[in-house]
Amino acid sequence: MGVPSLSKIRPADIRVAGEYHSGFHHGGMRHHSDQPFPEYGRRRQTWIFVRGLGHKVSRVPVDFSTLEERARGVMTKRGFAYVAGGAGNARTMVANRAGFDRWRIVPRMLRDVSRRDLSLTLFGERLPTPLILAPVGVLEMVHPRADLAAARAAATERVPFIFSNQASVPMETCAAAMGEGIRWFQLYWSTDDQLVISFLRRAEACGCRALVVTLDTTLLGWRPRDLDLGSLPFLRGMGIAQYTSDPVFCEGLDQARTEPMTNPVEPPKNLFSLGARWEQIRRYPGSLSRNLRSGAPAAAVRKFLRIYSRTSLTWKDLAWLREHTRLPILLKGILSPEDARLAVEHGVTGIIVSNHGGRQVDGAVAAIDALPEIVKATEGRLPVLFDSGIRGGADIFKALALGASAVCLGRPYVYGLAITGERGVREVIQNILAEFELTMALSGCATLEDVANAALEKLG
Repeated sequence: MGVPSLSKIRPADIRVAGEYHSGFHHGGMRHHSDQPFPEYGRRRQTWIFVRGLGHKVSRVPVDFSTLEERARGVMTKRGFAYVAGGAGNARTMVANRAGFDRWRIVPRMLRDVSRRDLSLTLFGERLPTPLILAPVGVLEMVHPRADLAAARAAATERVPFIFSNQASVPMETCAAAMGEGIRWFQLYWSTDDQLVISFLRRAEACGCRALVVTLDTTLLGWRPRDLDLGSLPFLRGMGIAQYTSDPVFCEGLDQARTEPMTNPVEPPKNLFSLGARWEQIRRYPGSLSRNLRSGAPAAAVRKFLRIYSRTSLTWKDLAWLREHTRLPILLKGILSPEDARLAVEHGVTGIIVSNHGGRQVDGAVAAIDALPEIVKATEGRLPVLFDSGIRGGADIFKALALGASAVCLGRPYVYGLAITGERGVREVIQNILAEFELTMALSGCATLEDVANAALEKLG
């Protein structure tokens, strides 16, 4: 199934989230302390079972393996490879899941769990749950509404959404659709300092509450699924909407058009490469006729590839970043306790334990295995968030019990997006929060503090 152009997004699509009901509904990001805490688990179960009386079953499966297979059936080969693939032989992806499987929850009995509170305070802001939607790039490969659908779903379900640096929809468009929904911005640190400053200013202007600096992707990992298909979406003008909507980036395109090609490899001259060129043209902002004449779409792709990410970054560069933003700074990609200590020393606001979902280094340490020692190394001086391998609510419980303050969800919500768009993202969020809340209660935990003190046993 092909993905229509994002140019077909109409103003009517950019409506503030929270306008229709599916399962349980929270009506935006407002939360009042005198309101009862939502019973995510029982409400979601009731909705599913009652609909089942009429043989109405959601197209979005609850089971992750079935969810992934259903998404594969509606995605293109290139799209599924990009989302599902890992680095090398996918040993890190396997390790992420095996790491979770080694931990066992020890439920406690005869504890009052009649009132469950999933809320927490993070960077001075009260959040209703510890779930955050991770930044995932090139969502136009998954669904025509891409980041816009995910942003609206997150806002409706009162879950923060991290805008991807490699988004398919500009951050301002997503922010307008989220209303009061909480959003952060992910930064891939470009070699162009002025572009970085422009991204930071735009993120602040559109209401982002935190900056997530991804450190583990200064180079693209060796990803066999993409390589076997010869597929890099950026070459087709995909996933660069933050750039083509940026005034600093666009200022230099005239020069990029006249610069000689530095890549010694020329694409084959055939209908397929002509089709890729057409994809660049139709995805670039503006009219097709102007894009056909201007050469800007191809120039934008060349410039992006040239300035995308900086391999020379060191800890000293964080001081420069702090000078140019007032946002809390989180470092994503931390797997070493020593790096966690350095993060504390350099005054960052938080860290995200992550191996990029197993997409960068084959054979890297599982993120869940790295988590306890990193929490210990930070000595409680900053929040430690977790990413990589979350597939259900029990995984959230384990990550929080091992010291994480909150968790980031990636592939599952992307698969929901592929199946039914915004509604699919919402259903995935609802299912995962339902399982998490039920796991809390059945393990004897009424609050996140209880979860943090819950007993886990490690096998082997």
